[in-house]
Amino acid sequence: MSENAAADDGGEIAVDFGDEGLVPAIAQDADSGEVLMLAYVSPEALARTRETGVAHYYSRSRDELWKKGDTSGHTQAVEQVRVDCDADSLLYIVEQDGGACHTGYHSCFHRTIDDTNVGERVFDPEEVYWLDVNRWVGWGRRRQANWR
Repeated sequence: MSENAAADDGGEIAVDFGDEGLVPAIAQDADSGEVLMLAYVSPEALARTRETGVAHYYSRSRDELWKKGDTSGHTQAVEQVRVDCDADSLLYIVEQDGGACHTGYHSCFHRTIDDTNVGERVFDPEEVYWLDVNRWVGWGRRRQANWR
């Protein structure tokens, strides 16, 4: 555990955001225990999550803070934030409203490595994101540029 990850005197854990200023955060359904998604969290995203009780993340592809559900309406009410043993990863225990995955599935982990669909599609992304099509296309172009 790094010095940044030591518990403060008040008992609160200091999250180790590392050199990039981000930590991975897993969102887990509070009722079923299903893993819904993995995203990254900045110090500001964590602070907003704690202040509002709604999941906030940091988009590496868009280079901006985002509140889960701002575009889709599929929000995550955060019941608890847990920290791993090294204080360099988070677990959001959430009440998911709608689908967690931008592709329309309840969970981003909706297929096996053999490409077998094991998840439930709960919305049509074309219907949900059609108003934001320019941003969606721009996001895809930036992602492709990052893959090269």
